[in-house]
Amino acid sequence: MVCARSPRSMAGGESNMGEIETEPIRPKVTDAKGILKQNREFLDFFWDIAKPEQEIRLQAIENLVQYLKNSEKEDELRYTLKRLVEGLAATRETARPGFSLALAQVLQVFEDVPLQSVLDQIKEKHDPQKVKKKLVRNAAFGNFFGVLSLSQSGRLTKEPRVVLESVQLLQSLAQFREHLKDLPRKTMVDILSETPEAVFEEVLLGALKSDLSSAFSTPEQLHLLLVAIQRFPGVLKPKKLKNLLGASSVVTADNIPKLVEVLKTAAKSVKKDRTMPPVGLDLLKVALKENSFDLFWKEAVINGLLKDQLGPSSYMCYRLLGSALPLLSFSQLKCVLGGEVMKHYGEHVVTAQLPDRFKFAPEMESYVDSFLEGCPDPEKQFAVMVAFSSLTNQGYPVVPSYWKVVRHLQLPVLLRYVDWLKDMFSNPQLDTCMDFSTKRQQQNQEKGDRTQHCVFRLRKWIVPRLISIVDNPLVKKEEDLVMDIARFIFFHAFFKVVKSNPVIPETESSLAVPLDEQTRSVIANSFFGLLQHLNHLPLMGDSPEVAALNERHVQGVTADGTLWIFCIVQYASVLLSQSKHVQAARPFSKEQREAWDRMLQSVEALHKKAKKSQNMETAAFQQLFLLVGIHLFKTPEESVELINDLQNCLENAQEKKSKKKKATASSEESEEPQWVEVMVEILLTLLSQPSRLMRQVSKTVFGRMCPHVTQRALQIILDVLDPEKDEEESGVVVTDQKDSRKQKKEKKPADNEEEEGEGSDSSEEDSDSSDDEEGGGGEEDEDDEEKEKVNENFRLELMKVLQGKNALDMEGAESDEEELDDDTMMELDQNISALFSEQKKRIQAKKDEKENMRKEKVLVRDFKIKVLDLIEVFLSKQAESPLVFGIIEPLLGIIEGSMGSESSQQEQDFLRKTADIFRNQLCKTKRYCRNVSDRKDELHELMERLLTRAQKQADSSVSLYYFSAALYLVRVLKGNASDTPAATPAGKSKKQKKVEAETSPTDQSMCVGSLDKERVAALFQAALTDFMTRRKSALSGAMFIDLFIRFPILCVQLLESAVRYITEGVRQHQQGQACALVQKALQMREVRQSMTDTEWTELIGRAVGQVTECLKTVTGFKVKVDQEKVIQCLELTRFLIRTAQQQKLAVSVTELGPVLESLSQLEGFRKSGHVDDTYWNVMKLLGFSKPKKEKVKKPAAEEQQTAPKKKKGFLPETKKRKNRKKVLVEEGKPSEPGQGADWEGKQGKNNKNKNKRKQAEAGMGERNWPAKKGKFQSGNKPKNKKGKQQRGGVE
Repeated sequence: MVCARSPRSMAGGESNMGEIETEPIRPKVTDAKGILKQNREFLDFFWDIAKPEQEIRLQAIENLVQYLKNSEKEDELRYTLKRLVEGLAATRETARPGFSLALAQVLQVFEDVPLQSVLDQIKEKHDPQKVKKKLVRNAAFGNFFGVLSLSQSGRLTKEPRVVLESVQLLQSLAQFREHLKDLPRKTMVDILSETPEAVFEEVLLGALKSDLSSAFSTPEQLHLLLVAIQRFPGVLKPKKLKNLLGASSVVTADNIPKLVEVLKTAAKSVKKDRTMPPVGLDLLKVALKENSFDLFWKEAVINGLLKDQLGPSSYMCYRLLGSALPLLSFSQLKCVLGGEVMKHYGEHVVTAQLPDRFKFAPEMESYVDSFLEGCPDPEKQFAVMVAFSSLTNQGYPVVPSYWKVVRHLQLPVLLRYVDWLKDMFSNPQLDTCMDFSTKRQQQNQEKGDRTQHCVFRLRKWIVPRLISIVDNPLVKKEEDLVMDIARFIFFHAFFKVVKSNPVIPETESSLAVPLDEQTRSVIANSFFGLLQHLNHLPLMGDSPEVAALNERHVQGVTADGTLWIFCIVQYASVLLSQSKHVQAARPFSKEQREAWDRMLQSVEALHKKAKKSQNMETAAFQQLFLLVGIHLFKTPEESVELINDLQNCLENAQEKKSKKKKATASSEESEEPQWVEVMVEILLTLLSQPSRLMRQVSKTVFGRMCPHVTQRALQIILDVLDPEKDEEESGVVVTDQKDSRKQKKEKKPADNEEEEGEGSDSSEEDSDSSDDEEGGGGEEDEDDEEKEKVNENFRLELMKVLQGKNALDMEGAESDEEELDDDTMMELDQNISALFSEQKKRIQAKKDEKENMRKEKVLVRDFKIKVLDLIEVFLSKQAESPLVFGIIEPLLGIIEGSMGSESSQQEQDFLRKTADIFRNQLCKTKRYCRNVSDRKDELHELMERLLTRAQKQADSSVSLYYFSAALYLVRVLKGNASDTPAATPAGKSKKQKKVEAETSPTDQSMCVGSLDKERVAALFQAALTDFMTRRKSALSGAMFIDLFIRFPILCVQLLESAVRYITEGVRQHQQGQACALVQKALQMREVRQSMTDTEWTELIGRAVGQVTECLKTVTGFKVKVDQEKVIQCLELTRFLIRTAQQQKLAVSVTELGPVLESLSQLEGFRKSGHVDDTYWNVMKLLGFSKPKKEKVKKPAAEEQQTAPKKKKGFLPETKKRKNRKKVLVEEGKPSEPGQGADWEGKQGKNNKNKNKRKQAEAGMGERNWPAKKGKFQSGNKPKNKKGKQQRGGVE
């Protein structure tokens, strides 16, 4: 029994020996087998196996097996088996699998250990008939995990007798189903799957006869039979099955009702797991094997499970459908995919779109995905894709248009599937689709042409499905397929078939149902989405050249380098030339056709030019011409003007490049806009349209023309972002109307605007709520005033109507007049009704106007966010251009105007993007303008304005942006020493080079460049004075610390002022910040090298004096600001003292001692540990030592009362002994046994739960608790207690 004790208590035997010796009543522990002297490492394996962490368990099992291999001791192996068998019934659930796996590994490695002995040991140790009632559950788990370990060892099938006894043991565990669920049956199935046929026939068949005969009772028994039929077909022949089941096969017409009930039970059992029960899949396989699949599917699934109309049964039907796909033949596949289960699944997909509904579609997608991935038969692949694409709800397929499973289609199947989609678009065969309508759709269905509606929904799905094939990078496709899809969508978006022509394949299939304008509009929008995908499409192919180009992220071109959009423009040109066979849906006018021809000529000229010499400017013009040209089919009026402007820009750019300038050209250029300015306006027009393609192309083109951007062109962009000009003008129209090329336009009615986002269709409630968000409190007050005025006017008009018919008594008039007649009342009702109708119209007109303003504001803000892209591109491409300086103030104006106001999410995004561009693309960039000598006065004035604005801000975060801009200008003006290299001799010695390398950083940081040091120092001096002397300054100490670190040349100029403000700061915060600034400045090497020894010594002395005077003003530590100030002063003091001592400077610090000593006597000094630690760090430098706290020894009686609890060694929490109750005895009076027992009973009720105490005592029987209890009650209570207290005190 000693071996059964915890290994950690055994390993800690030496530490507990003292306690054992002081307890003579406890029996002496014997170690006959020497287990207590085992290696601590060996005993720890069993503790690690029981831990909940899987990695620790696995590592412990591996280490245990390796240890037993190396040890080769029989006693350790026997002890291991005993411990592992005992652990199978561990109380902790996480420990049981660990011991089971460990036992399996040990039995697998040590094959000389007989399984029969281990099984007998398991039966004996975990016999449910012999254990206590509360341990029956653990015993059942012990038996189960024991058989599981035998099965996992891989040796079970080699010993038939053990197999039989294991199966019988598992059968006996059926009575504990409430604890074990179906785990024993699953284990029996696993054993059967590994048992040889001979062993099954000779040994197991007889034992399992009762389970196999009652197979239709439970899912577990049926699963056992199905596994046996598949595993041992030679044993369970039809004749044998007839003896067991009464039928020669499982799936028969008589057995169908029983099978349905079993499947329903199995479906309910996996309701929470949402998985396919194994019995269902095996039954499906057996039905296929018995050639009774049709009977099973029709009677058991469709007429059985599906008609149950319960969730678990329906989901099991869907899982059977998905699992059957790889098992069925082609004819069976078509039968299943066209049946009621498929239709029922489609209804589920449509109804499950509501929130909080379980959605089976992702699981079905995984079934189809795995089938297509592993199916080599192209016919089956095509049949499955067509079947799911033909499952429609009023014409619209239930599968998404972007379906990931398409990536597994073989290329011939993909081509065939695309042809099928195109054919369904041209000739919608709704009778071949499995169409359905939900109950609600049937109730709400309006009378009309339902076929037209279904065709529209089907075509609306087919076009995105074709585009998804192009967009999905995982789909294996060729360029011909991509071009075929693009041509098909473009043709049906903008052209009609007049006559078939073999040159144009799209004309060979005429439309059975003509396209209406709504469908063409949807297809046209989808086509421009396809253009966006083509613009980012990587090269296709497996050649090394294609792989190399893809590594360089070449996109939007074919393998020969032709733009995809150029291929489409060429196809459009062919269509326009075949007027006898095709006709444009919106025919071009003469002007539009001329613009198209000019566009083609320009593109062709640019294409030839690009072949000779690659030029960024040429590529930009070519891409713009193609994009605007293809938009002629969507917005012809705008595109004509844009093509004309592009043509002029191209001509001007070519003239400028050819350098054919005359004297009169300069005057003309001053009056007429340059080509770059016109190009910028064109790009702004493209950005105003709701198209991602336009936005992307505009960014690309602007990036290519950045080197040619002028000040006027950049100002056009900045004017769009200027909030002041936005307020002055009536608004900015950013829709795709005719005059949208100009930035500032007149307002238009909302009825004529093209909606750009989904938010345009929002309801009145949404618009009202958004108005409240964006408008703020001022607009609400104005609305209230307007309502009051409207209500007053309406009341007066109503009074006039009533008084006109004498329906309202006047003041002072007699009320005894006759009532109005019927005609007068009717006329009065009509007048009142007309009045209310007009009032309602006025209210609605105001709401519409308010909604139009809100929509316009959203469009304008969205347009400005897009325009910021151009600024970002310019800063990244032309960071060294002097035009960058003109962007600083406009960006700061946007930040300042948007920071303080309450704004919508869109406004916050605009502000966030502006701040990100300013901070990362401007201030933190490593590239900047190098040559600023000709504009240094301008930059100094700009710096002065920025610092002035920084001081006037109310928000410190806005002030930080202005201050950062000023630091950026300092860096630009100062430049680097490497910017203006001087001539140096060619030959230099290594010593000279080393000296230059050491001094170059300092020289570089102290160089002036174009910086007016005195002027800039005066500007920052004024800013520092503002920070130190104004109570509510927006500046902060971190700004000046950043200034000191980055520009030591200015740090030297401001250092004296910083030292002065240590005592002259307006508040404690400023004084503390002054200390931080001085400390940071004195730590810089450049500052020290800029002074002589005398100047340095005097500066240190003045700083010491200032800090001393500052510390004298401290009167307490009541608030946090006082503590922060003292900490900064002490930090500076420590640096000054250390510097003076290390450099041996003639600086007196004698006055600091008394000041610091008096500081520690102030109230609240010891509240902050940081203050105390910093204080004594300084005092140590002055020769003072921190006094040690004397420990006051407590009286003996108090020490006994507060004695710490004795530690229990290395035992885990679950193995620790429970604290025994201690009887308090009055000093000098021996306690009587009766009184002690009575006190113990009362104290037990107050402090501990009796039930827990009894359980603990019962569980610790092996630790001699009864003997301890007898000693506790023997009458030597004071002595025993005193001994325990002494031991606790020693520990």
